[in-house]
Amino acid sequence: MATPVDFYFDFSSPYGYFAAHRIDAIAKAQGCVVEWHPILLGLVFEVSGGRPLPAIPMKGDYARVDVPRTARFHGIAYNHPAKFPVSGQAACRAFYWMAAQDPLLAQRLALALFRAYFADGRDISSPQVTVDVAAEVGIPGPALAAALSDPAVKEAPRSATQQAISRGVFGSPYFIVDGEPFWGNDRLDQVERRLAEGPF
Repeated sequence: MATPVDFYFDFSSPYGYFAAHRIDAIAKAQGCVVEWHPILLGLVFEVSGGRPLPAIPMKGDYARVDVPRTARFHGIAYNHPAKFPVSGQAACRAFYWMAAQDPLLAQRLALALFRAYFADGRDISSPQVTVDVAAEVGIPGPALAAALSDPAVKEAPRSATQQAISRGVFGSPYFIVDGEPFWGNDRLDQVERRLAEGPF
């Protein structure tokens, strides 16, 4: 099996949402697996000096056009959330708690949380909404609700984000293939070629 593709994303990133629908099929076609790593961009921005898209003049205006256009281009359901961006802490905690038990189910949860936020308009910054979405993919709600308050579970997103920063991750989505970084949903064609042919 080839080296896994590391996929970093924030649950409040629309481009991370689009990439989450595409990366597994791209990697699978080349005999690779994907390791999913949700992060907290707020912590990344403290280091990089970045800001959420809506807060950036001109770039924010462009994104308001480009995000729904990109969704239409890829055929991915998208309705701009009433509250954007939101904290991904509860979603990240749920993901890492589940990943320690069942990584594939954790990925299903990640996709469900993305859809809940970007397609259905549900506020996944709410721990209760996160628990409800998890229950819909077969994760026991009471167990997850209890886990979200566990100190070790609460620390997992911060630790994962610090590890991502140490690898140079500064945005969402961000991919690392054999140590080579690719930033953005629009770099997935390059990721695909890198996986198929090696460095270019």
